[in-house]
Amino acid sequence: MIQPTKGISADRALLTIGAQVVRQLDRPTTVSSLWHSLRGWRESNGYGSNLPYWWFVLALDTLNTMGLVDYENGLLVRRSADAAPPR
Repeated sequence: MIQPTKGISADRALLTIGAQVVRQLDRPTTVSSLWHSLRGWRESNGYGSNLPYWWFVLALDTLNTMGLVDYENGLLVRRSADAAPPR
């Protein structure tokens, strides 16, 4: 589910969807605006598999758990993540 598996294709894996979300999140935005932006981007880039809203929300949850996305004052905000914590 998080990674591609025998049952989950690469274009539906949560990490793939999450990477596409982060790519669209260049400034703070609402969830609905990001949803529409992502759907348009996927359509224009040939991603044929249907992306249900609940799967998009799971991708947002995954990104939040990883510390890459926060929800502040009604907007989604992209966070940077360092590979290694500072010493």
